[in-house]
Parts: sequence; structure tokens; C-alpha cells
Amino acid sequence: MAQLDPVALGVFIALFLFVTVLGFFASRWRKGDLTQLSEWGLGGRRFGGVVTWFLLGGDLYTAYTFVAVPALMFGAGALGFFAVPYAAVAYVLMFLAFPRFWSVAKAKGYVTGADFVRGRFGSRSLALAIAITGIVATMPYIALQLVGIEVVLAGLGIQGEWPLIIAFVILAAYTYASGLRAPAMIAVVKDALIYATVIAAVVIIPTELGGFAKIFSAVAAAKLTLPADPSANPGQFSYATLAFGSALALFLYPHAATGVMSSSSRHVVKRNAVALPAYSIVLGLIALLGFMALAAGVKAMPQYADGFKAFGNNFAVPALFLQMFPGWFVGVAFASIAIGALVPAAIMSIACANLFTRNIYREFFRPDCPPGREAHVAKLVSLVVKLGALAFIIELPTTYAIQLQLLGGIWIIQTLPAVLIGLYTRWLHPRALLLGWVAGMGAGTWMAAASGFKSSVYVLHFGSLALPCYAALSSLILNIAVSAALSLVLNALSNKRSDATLTEDYA
Repeated sequence: MAQLDPVALGVFIALFLFVTVLGFFASRWRKGDLTQLSEWGLGGRRFGGVVTWFLLGGDLYTAYTFVAVPALMFGAGALGFFAVPYAAVAYVLMFLAFPRFWSVAKAKGYVTGADFVRGRFGSRSLALAIAITGIVATMPYIALQLVGIEVVLAGLGIQGEWPLIIAFVILAAYTYASGLRAPAMIAVVKDALIYATVIAAVVIIPTELGGFAKIFSAVAAAKLTLPADPSANPGQFSYATLAFGSALALFLYPHAATGVMSSSSRHVVKRNAVALPAYSIVLGLIALLGFMALAAGVKAMPQYADGFKAFGNNFAVPALFLQMFPGWFVGVAFASIAIGALVPAAIMSIACANLFTRNIYREFFRPDCPPGREAHVAKLVSLVVKLGALAFIIELPTTYAIQLQLLGGIWIIQTLPAVLIGLYTRWLHPRALLLGWVAGMGAGTWMAAASGFKSSVYVLHFGSLALPCYAALSSLILNIAVSAALSLVLNALSNKRSDATLTEDYA
């Protein structure tokens, strides 16, 4: 591990304490009745364009993104750039579909995507499947935010599990007290720090290394482009399916849906779909840090050998910053990564708590649950979710957690027929949707398991043609095919089912 730098550590702790104070102060910001789930879990649906922009940016661009995307560039090369086009495509989907989702959620008081499915299709079983999928797909994602914190703590020379425990106890406390207002307020600081860090990095590091031409010349030719052979893995087809499948999955995650529903109007959702691609520009610059780390030769430096041994390529960015910047800036950069872990972790835990409370506890155990009790249960569940993620990362090897995260996109995309297609039509039968969900979940998990959970790309064989495809996309196609085929049969037998939504609710 790196040696302890008192200056870097001091700056890191000061910024961490600052956002902690903000987190507790947030309960007084835009004050509302935090004993109501819509206030605690959605900020009262009152966040305007600017706050929503920071909240969604802090929600979607996590610490693991800051660490993992350049790590993928560092290890695999050009494949890592799939994150840039997938983000761009996801915002087109957000612009087209999610203002409609916001409208029906606002009209009916829905707090989760599973709430919408329950109302739209009148099926408790289908809504339960959607809720469980959201929670299960999000849990390893929360745990992986801890990987980002672990990596920067190792870069600061701090070892052991107690700093992680302290960080998440603090996170749990201000999330419990302030709800979604806390990450919304902290996201402003987080994004400002990340923008400052990235701008400084892409200006100063290339200057120190002799320019971008020297950086690219230091990268092996095989890492600069994708293989031309479409049967190669990874290749062009796997790159395209990773980008498109990830784009379809992004806003189906409960934390993304929570960010959308907290907006004050559907127009705020649309405006942010137009403005949020600014983060994709930053994402592209972040990805280039992987090539800069290669050009700097950080992996060959003995002082970082332990960091690479413990965290693999994920240690590339911390090693690069330690090598290129003075201690005070390292403290700022590492604080931005750590805070960038806390913001999405808070939103994810709130989203999981909303799903459990609304679609499991209230639906199956306490149908007569009063609003105050509902919010109290959600607060307690948010603590349990954080503790579960903390135990997960402490007890299991980091590499195992990373492999499990590959399943997140494969699982959450199986909710697309019920949630996204359901926004436009109720022709798909709820029983058919449930069986399609079973088929997609089973096939997607099997494809990931076939590689020992080491890859989310599965090679499909069509005669002599082998196409490596993101398992989420191929399993989704199976899901939709099963749902559509069975809907033809079930609708012919009986098309009588309830729909709590009205046409005007979507406008």
C-alpha cells in the first residue's frame, strides 16, 4: 500500500466531515414531514432542474465508475469506452419514456416502479417479482461503492475495516435522519469536486507525460481498437450489445427511478435528459485516466505493488494520482471518489427501503399500515440494507463482489417489459410477464454462471457464426418473446383484468 501522507489524509478527513454536516443539515432543507414516505424517500417530489441534475449525476456516476471505467481501460483497453455511448443512449430513453413514468407516479402517488406495475396490471405476484429484482440487483451495487472507498483508503495508506465501518455508520445516521434530501445536497459538493479533479487531471497529467500523443503511443496497439473479427470476444458485437443493453437497464434500477420520481415536474425530467449528457463528456475523460496510468507505468512501480495485488487494476487511478499530484490535491481527489460512493449508496439504500416497505411489507404483511409506520419501516430497512452491504464486502472477497455485480444489469433488465413497455400498453398479460421474467432471469443467470461469473458476455452460436452478446440483452429478448407468445394465448382465453391507471395519468 501507499505510505501515509498526513496532508492528503487531513484534506480527505476535512472534506468528509464537511459533507457529514451537510447530510444532517439536509433534514432542515426544503423542510417537509419526514414521517411520510414520499417526503423521506422522494424529497416530497419537489426537486427542481438544478438539484435533479446533481442528484441524478451523483446517483448514476458512482465511485465505482470513477475507479472501474479507467481500470477497464487500463486492463482491457478500448472495450472500456462502451460506458460512454451507453450513457448517451440511456438519456434518449430517459427523454422519451420517463416523463410519462413521472406523470403516472405523481398522479397515483407511486413511490416505486413496482407500485406502477401493481396498479397497471393488477398483479401482486408480478409486482413482488419486480420489487425483489430491484432489491437483489441493487445490493451488490451498494457493496461495490465500498470497493471505491477501500481503494482510496488504501491509496492514503489506511488499512483495516474500521474506516469503512465508520463511514457507513455516518452515512446510515444522516440518511435515516434526512432521507433523500441528504444525498441530494451532498451531490452538489460531490459533483463539484469530481469536475475539478477531472479537469485538473486531463490538463496536468498529459502535460507531465509529454502530451496525448505520447500517452497513446505508450499503449499497446491491441488496446487502442476493438478486434475486427465479430466472433472475437471481446469484439465489436460484444461492445455494441454491452452499450445498448446497459442503456436499456440504467433507468430501470430503483435508485435511478427514485431520482426521476423526486423531480418536481415531467418537464424537469425532460430538461435533465438533455443536460445530463454533460456527464458523459466527463466520463470519457475519466476513462482516459486508464491510458494515462499505462503511460505513467504505475503498475511497475514497487511502492504500489501491494495496492495492485489487493485491488488489481482498480488501483490504477489512485496510483496515478499519487504519482502525479501533491498531497493536498490527492486528498481532494480521493475525497471526491469517497463522497462519490456515499451519495449513490444512500440513494440505493433508500430505493431498496421504498421497495421493501411499499411492495413487500405493506402489500403482504400490513395492508392497513399507517403512513407514519410506513416511513419508519423504510428508515429501518435502509439501515439493514447498508449493514448487509457492509457485511457482504467485509466477509466475501472483493473479486467475488465484482463478479456478482455483473448480474445486476442482467437481472434488472428483466423488469423492462412490465415497467417500460407497460408505460405504453397493457396488452401483455401479467401472468405472461411473470413467466417471461422467470425465463429471462433463469437464462441470464445461467449465461453468467457459464463463465463462472467472470464475464457478462455470452457467445451465441448460429450455425458456424459465433456472436458474443451481453447476456442481459439476449436474455431480455427471450423474456419479451415468452411474454408476447403467452399473452396471445392468455388474452384469447380471458382479457379481463384491472388497471388502476387512466389515460390522462400519463399526460
